This record gives sequence, C-alpha cells and structure tokens, in this order.
Amino acid sequence: MLRFMPVGDSQTIGSAGEHTWRYRMWQHLRETYAGPFRIVGPRETLYDKATESPDSYEYADPDFPRAHLAGWGEGWLHMTPLIGEAVRTQRADILLVTLGLIDLGFYTNAVQTADNARAFIAEARAANPRVRMVVLPVIPNVRAESDAPFATEVTAFNELLAKTVADLDEPRSPLLLASPPASYDVHLDTYDGTHPNESGEHRIAEAFAEAMYQAWDLGEPYSASA
Repeated sequence: MLRFMPVGDSQTIGSAGEHTWRYRMWQHLRETYAGPFRIVGPRETLYDKATESPDSYEYADPDFPRAHLAGWGEGWLHMTPLIGEAVRTQRADILLVTLGLIDLGFYTNAVQTADNARAFIAEARAANPRVRMVVLPVIPNVRAESDAPFATEVTAFNELLAKTVADLDEPRSPLLLASPPASYDVHLDTYDGTHPNESGEHRIAEAFAEAMYQAWDLGEPYSASA
C-alpha cells in the first residue's frame, strides 16, 4: 500500500469551507491508481480565519481522508524539524511537498530556503531511506506581481530548488520536481491572489499527478472531473 503525505503551507492546509487540493488529489488517485493507497499525516484540520487557529473541520466535503502535514504560515523552516517524525510515525512512502512562499515572504532568502529544503530531504530520508518526494516550486502569487525584490527571490529559489532536486535525486529515494501548474493565473485560480480557489485546487493537484504519471507511471493523466 502506498502512503501519500501532503506537506505544505496555507495553500495546502486550506481554510474553513474549502475542498483543498488534497481532496482533489485523493479523488484523482481513487479514480486512476490501481493499487491500494492511503493519505497520511499527523494533522487533519483546516485553518479557521475567524479564530486564527488551525482547528476547523469545516471542509466543503469532509468525507475524505483529511490527513496532512501542513500549516498556515509554515514553510521549509518549520517543516524540516517535523518531517522526520512524521515520516516515521505515518510510514509515508511519497511526500507531496509545496513549500517556500512563506519562507521567502517572511523568514529566509532564496539561498537559506534552499538550504532548508536540503535539510528537509535529509531528515525525511533518515526516517525512510526509500521515501519518494514530489516537490512543487513556488507558484505564481500576487505579491510577486508587485514586489520586484520578492519576485527575484522566488525566481532564484525555484532555480536553486531545481538544482537541489537534480543533485540529490537517487534511485533508492527518487526526487521529482513537478512543473508549475500550466497557465496558473492568480486572478482566476485564487480567491485572494495567493490561496487557490476550486480551479486552483485542481491545477495544483494536476501538477503533482502529472509529475508522478510521467516520471513513475503512477496513476493516469489528471482530469478535473475525477
């Protein structure tokens, strides 16, 4: 049985009332992956904007495996100390990772963020030497449209992330860099310029699904109707 663990920031945990891209990915795997699988992780909740805390179970459709390791305002910096224990206790086989936006926005520059990504990979492999990881670069967001220095850091980090994945990839523990969602539009695919709406959820899930299908022949091409 393959055990998938979504790892991310606010785009992954989602907020009250949303489906989340995690839900879209589960739908896709349920329809296209022939083998048994589970969605795993030490957390289950959404972020509640009213209480400013990650304690909501108000999913648009709660009838799915809601497990994850994601947090509102958490990035590579925050997840690196947690990933080893999470991989061990959840027995994760494949990590679906989308991090970096919050790091670059508030905590670390491109080089420091890439260093944290390397440390994250090392910690995950220490917990499971055969863990597989699919990593999504920082996707378009509204701040990058108006803040040139921030946009420069995002571009630099994405380049460093690609190099990191290429450098650290190994047959025993494959690393896969997903392509950013095709034609992702912050004005159409988010509700606030950063966080995905329904179409954005599908595009993020599709980015992970297409990467795994093309590289590992896992599942089938993504369909938003899944």
